[in-house]
Amino acid sequence: MDRTQKDPYLNTDAGTMSPFEHGEVFVLDDGGEVDLDLGNYERFLDIKLTCDNNITTGKIYQSVIDKERRGDYLGKTVQVVPHITDAIQEWIERVAAIPVDGIEGPADVCVIELGGTIGDIESMPFIEALGQFSYRVGAGNFCLVHVSLVPVLNVVGEQKTKPTQHSVRGLRSQGLMPNILACRSTKELEVQVKDKLSQFCHVPFENIITLYDVSNIWHVPLLLKDQKAHEAILKVLDLKGVACEPALGEWTARAKFCDKLHEPVRIAMVGKYTGLSDSYLSVLKALLHASVACRRKLYIDWVPASDLEIATAQENPDAYRSAWSLLKGADGVLVPGGFGDRGVEGKILAAKYARENRKPYLGICLGMQTAVIEFARSVLGMQDANSTEFNAHTRNPCVIFMPEGSKTHMGGTMRLGSRRTYFQVKDCKSAKLYGNRSFVDERHRHRYEVNPEMVSLLEDAGLCFTGKDETGRRMEIVELSHHPYFIGVQFHPEFKSRPGKPSAVFLGLIAAASGQLDAWLKKGTAKPCALSNGIPAIKPHLNGTPTKLVNGPLDGIYYNGNGLHV
Repeated sequence: MDRTQKDPYLNTDAGTMSPFEHGEVFVLDDGGEVDLDLGNYERFLDIKLTCDNNITTGKIYQSVIDKERRGDYLGKTVQVVPHITDAIQEWIERVAAIPVDGIEGPADVCVIELGGTIGDIESMPFIEALGQFSYRVGAGNFCLVHVSLVPVLNVVGEQKTKPTQHSVRGLRSQGLMPNILACRSTKELEVQVKDKLSQFCHVPFENIITLYDVSNIWHVPLLLKDQKAHEAILKVLDLKGVACEPALGEWTARAKFCDKLHEPVRIAMVGKYTGLSDSYLSVLKALLHASVACRRKLYIDWVPASDLEIATAQENPDAYRSAWSLLKGADGVLVPGGFGDRGVEGKILAAKYARENRKPYLGICLGMQTAVIEFARSVLGMQDANSTEFNAHTRNPCVIFMPEGSKTHMGGTMRLGSRRTYFQVKDCKSAKLYGNRSFVDERHRHRYEVNPEMVSLLEDAGLCFTGKDETGRRMEIVELSHHPYFIGVQFHPEFKSRPGKPSAVFLGLIAAASGQLDAWLKKGTAKPCALSNGIPAIKPHLNGTPTKLVNGPLDGIYYNGNGLHV
């Protein structure tokens, strides 16, 4: 199965978009900066996508204009139809033939997500292109699943079908006929509601699927199977005689197991974008994967980094006390990546607190850099130690702009994609968690790096750079050897974490925060249990009773103890 997503914004990619507007920027192996949905596809399907799997209006228009400038259109007037719509269809067919699951040859099915809302002016060229595409490829080769909201009126509990009726009417008016309706609602659709939708939307009753609220997101595929959604899709695509029955036994066991997790582990997330959890979606999923491996229920305490700063103590004492209370009450501290100077001093204070109080700490990208800055200030006595990103004139630049970077063009000019890190010390926590390998490949997204001229000074004072790039001058992993768990990484390990295969350093953080790290490290590997089909198996014990061996993905994150987020 291949996967392609189309976003109607004019940006070439998601790299320059604010997380407050668009959520997390997900990074692929090839350096593509894409929409966070592609991260969900990689995690769910355990595949490796490329930047071409993310189609934006900006990419399409740029490719068409480049062709026009080369004279490829032989003097014709270039228009949305047919040139833009043809370019969209050509892109889909080209990318669909590229394998992403490690199996040679083109995929049997290509899943295409058309983002946006029916009626958006930005989506019209894509809708027209897919309308042409469905007509061209014909019946049996195109299945349209329309996702729509069926709201419930709280006063009387009535499920309203009008929004779905209107969106389907708009879709049909633009040349697309839905084969299946996937209706999002708080509760299962009533029979009469499905009858009404079938009548007014011209969709068979059995092809109307309800996606109602469940205890965790991993129950959703089970809902789809119970409602025979897979059979409806296979029937439309004429694949019923080819596909096998879904084997979801292990998936089912894992989904149920997640509901039974009860022992908590609290992680303080000290960041800049704590007001929008999607800004750190992959970090949250990586924490979840690790907490399940450690048989713990994950609670996230959001700590706005700027609230930890002295200025907040004067301006908003309540916010200051609340932030520090959350930080001190957590079992572990995580400082994720980010850009800009807002909240940086708070992140430095968080690293200082974790270091001095022997609290498990994981710093990612900027989180690693702030840990280095804090060490230089507190241990080496360099009071003005800083990154040149925040103070270009500091006398002690611990973190500097990378020589190959660009200060004039923002998009695609960082150190991006999969790069190799070589372990410098075998007897260190990070190397053991990664399975005692000599190197590891992880994804990067940064413009600044630890100043190589200051490394020897920092190491002489006790900071150990246990991972470096192939040149030995770029610092990738930093540790404090005598701390229970204090690790910073320049890369973004969250992007490659998978359900059942948690990221090594995230696993280390959760294990340390729940008192299990020594047991994991003694095994010398991040896969402590037997493997089943290449997926680490977990044998959890609930209330002292061993449960059956289970595999598969899970979800269920609790934020500040206030209910389940799925």
